Amino acid sequence: MQCEILYFARLRETFGKAHEAVALPAAVTSVDSLLDWLRLRGEPWSSELAAGKMFRIAVNQEMANGSTALADGCEIAIFPPVTGG
Repeated sequence: MQCEILYFARLRETFGKAHEAVALPAAVTSVDSLLDWLRLRGEPWSSELAAGKMFRIAVNQEMANGSTALADGCEIAIFPPVTGG
């Protein structure tokens, strides 16, 4: 399955990229399994996407949770909570 992952704010800076196209392994079918797969990259992925770390995920521009299913061609956005004023 091919997907596009977008990174925003501090994650974009830390990972050194704003987006990437990825071919996901067959076992990656949900947001939770995607996060597990990304953490396997090691640092800084494992610490920035660790359980308990503050970030949000949207799939195809809809807020998602861990059980949200992924499909071929989906767009996944990962971003920290932001405030404005």
